[in-house]
Amino acid sequence: MSSTRPPEPPCACAGRRRILRAVLSAAAFLALPARAAAGGDGRLILVNTHTGEVLDTVYRTESGYLPGELGRLDWLLRDHRTGDVLPLDARLFDLLRELAGSAGLEPRYQVISGYRSPATNAMLVAGSDGVSSRSLHMEGRAIDVRLEGLPLERLRDLALARQAGGVGYYPSSDFVHLDVGRVRNW
Repeated sequence: MSSTRPPEPPCACAGRRRILRAVLSAAAFLALPARAAAGGDGRLILVNTHTGEVLDTVYRTESGYLPGELGRLDWLLRDHRTGDVLPLDARLFDLLRELAGSAGLEPRYQVISGYRSPATNAMLVAGSDGVSSRSLHMEGRAIDVRLEGLPLERLRDLALARQAGGVGYYPSSDFVHLDVGRVRNW
């Protein structure tokens, strides 16, 4: 014999919870980068110009970031001089994806520099006036790239329009510096 209980009346606060959930969902949606809000996968193809390694990965789905793929990106973007690895800020990958999408191109980048160890950065600072002693490369928040099929100045212009962080233009060295620090350019 089973006993059947009458359904409990709905809580008076259920409506408020539903409204709060909708407001929070809308706020989270509006806070997403443009690419994530528009849908699509987080595919990147990166070529490390120093090691020759190539990584074709989907690092993010609509469900979120894929930790294993982020780890593969971190490895590819390690300091090629020391072998040191640091987790890079995933917003860099989103920025790369968005810039390629804005250009209407496959997100295939040649990477000149990702993570830089303090020792490597100090060596570069000693040999050049163009390297910051407080580089965001050491924090995993900067990357130097070329987008295949896009003139360097166009990549710079797209990055400047995005206003997502720092943009450095190095035409004589053939790369654009992108970071997710404060908005600035040089």
